[in-house]
Amino acid sequence: MSDPIVCLRESVWHQWSGSPHSWILTKSPQQQERFWKRFFAGLCAAHGFDVLRSTKNVADNSIEGYQTAVASSMLGRFGSYTFRLTKAQNCDILVCLGLSPLETHAWIFRKEKIPFKHLSHQHGGARGRDTWWMTVKPDNSPEWLHPQSGRLADVYRVLAGLRRRQ
Repeated sequence: MSDPIVCLRESVWHQWSGSPHSWILTKSPQQQERFWKRFFAGLCAAHGFDVLRSTKNVADNSIEGYQTAVASSMLGRFGSYTFRLTKAQNCDILVCLGLSPLETHAWIFRKEKIPFKHLSHQHGGARGRDTWWMTVKPDNSPEWLHPQSGRLADVYRVLAGLRRRQ
């Protein structure tokens, strides 16, 4: 089976040529995942949020005391993101970050607002039941996604609503 990133590179490279984000195509999936986790943690810290590395396996970071999982996707050739959500059930906050040639998109969910009824499982079996997929077309996102933002520029509003009350 071929590497999905290699397939992405071959099938949509023309969309990414000249993009300020094209450098990420040269990174392995593991490097891309680490980048997104650090990017989001840095974004939160730069805006005054308390960010710590999570001590629990269910999350990537602790932001304002919330166990936060970050999922990322690159825009595919059909104009959609597909997020693989492996930690969605166990985190307090789920962040989905999507990168297109010219924009970055973001959707943030509290655990109780994660739209499991709109998601699909990866496959059967024990591991398949804890891995969910969410596919989003950013230029035509479903109504249930709108309150979670969509544009990275709007993410600060959503994040501000997550601050713990003192």
